[in-house]
Amino acid sequence: MYNDENNLYNYTYRKDGSELPHRRETVRPEGQSGPQGPELEGKPVKKNRLGLKITALALSCALLGGAAGGGAVWAASRTAGNESEVNVSSRPVTQVSLRTVDGKTALSDAEVYAANVNSVVSIRTSATAGYNFYGQPVQTASAGSGFVLSGDGYILTNYHVVKGAETVTVTLYNGDEFEAQYIGGEEDYDIAVIKVEAENLQPVTLGDSATLNVGDHVLAIGNPLGELTFSMSGGMVSCVDRAINVDGTPFNMIQTDTSINPGNSGGPLFNQYGEVVGIVSAKYSQSSNGTTVEGLGFAIPMNDVFSMVKDIMTNGYVTNRAYLGATVWGLTEGTAAQYHYDITSGAFISYVEPDSAAAKAGLKMGDVITKVDSTDIKTVEDLNLAKKKYSAGDTATLEVYRPDGTVTVEITWGAAPKEETAPEQPVQQSPGNGNNGGNYYTDPFDMFRYFFG
Repeated sequence: MYNDENNLYNYTYRKDGSELPHRRETVRPEGQSGPQGPELEGKPVKKNRLGLKITALALSCALLGGAAGGGAVWAASRTAGNESEVNVSSRPVTQVSLRTVDGKTALSDAEVYAANVNSVVSIRTSATAGYNFYGQPVQTASAGSGFVLSGDGYILTNYHVVKGAETVTVTLYNGDEFEAQYIGGEEDYDIAVIKVEAENLQPVTLGDSATLNVGDHVLAIGNPLGELTFSMSGGMVSCVDRAINVDGTPFNMIQTDTSINPGNSGGPLFNQYGEVVGIVSAKYSQSSNGTTVEGLGFAIPMNDVFSMVKDIMTNGYVTNRAYLGATVWGLTEGTAAQYHYDITSGAFISYVEPDSAAAKAGLKMGDVITKVDSTDIKTVEDLNLAKKKYSAGDTATLEVYRPDGTVTVEITWGAAPKEETAPEQPVQQSPGNGNNGGNYYTDPFDMFRYFFG
């Protein structure tokens, strides 16, 4: 602590910050015994004792008057207990009980967190994103979330969290880390299953997403920004069965105003009973016209993917995903006008795979699918979204436009091959070099010229 007196700075080493006592410096007459102290330069001042007495009397009167007034104020501010009172709560610390998720008992937010935080995981991935000028690999890293499906180490997350990853590291709430193995995924539904070699993990309890109502309270636990690990946020269900398009892929989503940020992807969305009813997947922060938006988060309904998740755990891929077996284009007004079609929208078939569901239903190149059962089809995305309602072996009625008239055909959906992970859509390859031995066209007009001669 530095003290300023007559522009002189002195330092004290006392821990309480107080100053050392000032040493009184005296001048002793010659010949007087006693310890010698520092001598003051200058001569002694002759004191006027009468002036001192008058000054002392004036100071005493002033002090007495001030004390009387100040004492009245002090007394008025004192309470009966002679202390100023500060209200302090005596409420005991809330004890959060570890409740069992039984699907019947509503839990507090704190109880939902306590019951499930050990089932949520942090996921970090790394991959090679190319090579630099010197030929050295450039590594990229990303982060996401997931949750434990089974005690022996199966974990569910988003497909986009682990897509293309070379290493996947899983961290539990207690700090344990594991290298995870990719088991399988489904890009159409943005789900993936990974596995760690561990035992006695705590799995979540899956709930029925069909029971959600707009206004229901929901909670998300995850790792926003990849750094704020095991954070919980809360909100409500803003909409159920919300159809959105993410990078060209249609999804049926639970819309929520729960705070969702990068790093939350793949984490669980809980209902008030502590059950997982959705997989946190996406957030809109800006609309297509550039408007900034808030509170628009989305989660994949658990019911939509439950059977596929079990299929991936058993077989490594979704064996029962509905598969058309055809390559389709989105019909445009320009194409329709060029070839004198009476319609301007729909899913145009540019190629049919031999012995596929489409071939068995009698579909052929040039057909335009305009309806699947009662669902209107105006784009390829509409067709992909409609297919998600079916499994392999299910039947549907297709309304198909042909230049000579509209027909109705019955189709039994096939099963997607293991290597088929992307939505059925045009493949940008030259004719004769397509997958499955088919012909693919980079220009739809080339296909029309080929088809119509």
